Amino acid sequence: MAPRIRVLMVTSDWLWNSWGGPAVFIARQAEFLRREGVEVDLFPFRGSRHPGNYLAAWKEVRSRVRSGSYDLVHAQFGQSGLTALPKRVPLIVTFRGDDLEGIIGENGRYIPAGWLLRFISRTVARRADAAIVVSEHMKQYLPRSVSAHVMPSGIDLDLFRPESQEAARRRLDLPGDQRLVLFVGNPGLARKRYGLAKEVVAIVNRAIPTRLVVGWELPHDKIAALMNACDALLCTSMQEGSPNAVKEALACNLPVVSVLVGDVALRLHGIAGCELCSDDRVETIAAALGRVLQRGGRIDGRSAVKHLDERLLTQQLVDVYRSILPATAAVPACASAGLVIS
Repeated sequence: MAPRIRVLMVTSDWLWNSWGGPAVFIARQAEFLRREGVEVDLFPFRGSRHPGNYLAAWKEVRSRVRSGSYDLVHAQFGQSGLTALPKRVPLIVTFRGDDLEGIIGENGRYIPAGWLLRFISRTVARRADAAIVVSEHMKQYLPRSVSAHVMPSGIDLDLFRPESQEAARRRLDLPGDQRLVLFVGNPGLARKRYGLAKEVVAIVNRAIPTRLVVGWELPHDKIAALMNACDALLCTSMQEGSPNAVKEALACNLPVVSVLVGDVALRLHGIAGCELCSDDRVETIAAALGRVLQRGGRIDGRSAVKHLDERLLTQQLVDVYRSILPATAAVPACASAGLVIS
């Protein structure tokens, strides 16, 4: 029997609210790892682009690793990997989007802090024992010398599952006489382009009574309920790695209308009732959303994302852990460098 793997999971992307915050997928990954017998200590800290915060986190990580309690460090987001350098144990880094691609500001351009973040992430990638990206297109932002596993964030299929729309609306006290379009994400984050989503719905509303519903600062189970209550998910993001909301919507059989971003084209391929927009003009997106709402009904999206079950991806992640720990059991074939789970 292979020894239990002991992991220190470090993340600087953490919202300190009771509802769980946008890093819920990290907490979920840690929990599913524990179910597989991996010992995981989660160390979240506030980076806030402040060197002092990173120095304090670096000291804490060094202290924890020096105690000999861990076999490896798993850093979530490239900047978190700084806290594990220089390495005392093997380092795995999961890159999730703007850490490699940069940060987009209000004017739609990359801000200077984003270029620094890219530099830091590329530096960390060169020193990591294994790199993970959440979608294939992100590989282009890594140094050429770094190979990466492609491993999207998984879906909790027990939570995100189809439910009666009528029942979901009653439970959430939502109107039954309007088409409801769901926008999931921080409306104040420039790259999400909430303003564009509002413009799109305003155009559609001229012909079809339609309301935009924002899924933000809500418990994850309420997001799942909203997906079952709404008629479509609208994704207008300028930048994403592998948007979780799109995959979760598909798991609920909710139609998706999206611009071409991240790995959405792969996720929507072949699913009738979804629309991938050819460009991000408001008129193009509004026409696509109008077609989806006119069609009505649900889609067969769940069958397209079953392979993204968090339980399956957790097993693959454990294989990656084993691949950099020679003392553990023989490494399964799927743990070879460059593993792609699409």
